[in-house]
Amino acid sequence: MWGNLCYIPWIQFTKPHGKVGCRPSKSAKQRFKDKLRKLTSRKQPGTFEEIIKKINQVTTGWVNYYGISRMKRFITDTQGWLNRRLRQLIWKRWKKPKTKYRMLRKYGINHDEAMKLANSRKGYWRISKSEILHQAITIGKLIKWGLKNISQLYELRYLKD
Repeated sequence: MWGNLCYIPWIQFTKPHGKVGCRPSKSAKQRFKDKLRKLTSRKQPGTFEEIIKKINQVTTGWVNYYGISRMKRFITDTQGWLNRRLRQLIWKRWKKPKTKYRMLRKYGINHDEAMKLANSRKGYWRISKSEILHQAITIGKLIKWGLKNISQLYELRYLKD
């Protein structure tokens, strides 16, 4: 490996494929995910819009700060993880099977699948990965509800320089 050009604890300078570049350190990435984890906690108070607003502030600030670095894979992985965390949060807030069923039907899921998922005894994290919930709460709906797409923020920032 090429090594660091200078010591900045939260940024690493690298030389992949003959080009000098930088990337956030593992600890910076971990702090970012920890902030998002705290904001998307199932016991987080406030309305969904307030939570989305806080998430947007954190992600926009982080991408603006680290946007010059190469981290496309980290950004796409984090976006997928964040979407799943939000689905889990929404599922938890629906609380009762009756509400879960009604909301799934509202978002276009057929009767049998909605009944099956609404009455499931599986945990919130496991349900948040289900195909049915992904069909009901799509990425487009999350964006429509105000969530900023981290990948698009990163591409805008990265292509600007």
